[in-house]
Amino acid sequence: MTKITAAITGVHGWVPDYVLTNKELETMVDTNDEWITSRTGIKERRILKGENQGTSVIGTQAVKGLLEKTGNKAEDIDLLICATTTPDMLFPATANVISNNVGAKNAFSYDIQAACSGFIFALSTASQFIETGKYKKVIVVGADKMSSIIDYEDRQTCIIFGDGGGAVLLEPDTEGFGIRDSILHTDGSGEQFLHMKAGGSRKPASPETLIAKEHYVYQEGSQVFKFAVTNMAEVAADIMAKNNLTSEDVAWLVPHQANKRIIDATARRMGVSSDKVMLNIHKFGNTTSGTIPLCLWEYENQMKKGDNIVLAAFGGGFTWGSVYIKWAYDSK
Repeated sequence: MTKITAAITGVHGWVPDYVLTNKELETMVDTNDEWITSRTGIKERRILKGENQGTSVIGTQAVKGLLEKTGNKAEDIDLLICATTTPDMLFPATANVISNNVGAKNAFSYDIQAACSGFIFALSTASQFIETGKYKKVIVVGADKMSSIIDYEDRQTCIIFGDGGGAVLLEPDTEGFGIRDSILHTDGSGEQFLHMKAGGSRKPASPETLIAKEHYVYQEGSQVFKFAVTNMAEVAADIMAKNNLTSEDVAWLVPHQANKRIIDATARRMGVSSDKVMLNIHKFGNTTSGTIPLCLWEYENQMKKGDNIVLAAFGGGFTWGSVYIKWAYDSK
């Protein structure tokens, strides 16, 4: 029996128009362009502004663009999964809102929350529905409006995050292309270093939590960096070893865009040269679940059918992992 794999057959991204530069951040917190750039590699990030503008706006635009460029009808989509840390609301799922917005009336949809690893967790999950033969067309969205949970008086976090995201279409393949393997990890002991203190069932919103600014991202930067730089690099190397890939075999590394130094460390551990590393952190910052699909979107025209591609991410929780993909199409 021919093995079915889940191939990415299209990708599209979307970012808001408003550009928040390092220069503007200098007017908001005690920081400067040189400090931000040298420590993170970020020059600017996009911000979604306006009333009632949530993560679903980003996801909806990405999916609409994806459907249009791949020539698919919304009603033909079987499943839509949205990876996000900043849902429009606790319920309904942002995936439900996106499906309704684009007219995917025959799709069932749900959210996955794994912080910055959300997209690769969702991608691995979605691939199972294709591989079992249950579904033919699955969309995976990775999108976040991080500006909604950032304290712009906290220079530890406000310099890092931005808003944006992307979506991919998965379809069955029997020629060996698509998602070939994944290695995914979690470690709940990392909660103390990166979390939101209030707003969940453990500590519901109250006047006290609002005054204490407990509805924003809390991060112990040095601890998160230490875990991320080790684990993201290791899991990327692990998936190469598991699939007998050398650095020469890898056409592209698609790393989560959290910090330029973490990205560089991952590439070094894999033995991959900088010209094989997808990079847009300087333009968009860390869009959490959105970084990897945004990279795939921006570099789509440079990828070739048969390219070996390694995705790698690390997020709060802690969550981390890697996905090995054999690219399924030439986009030019």
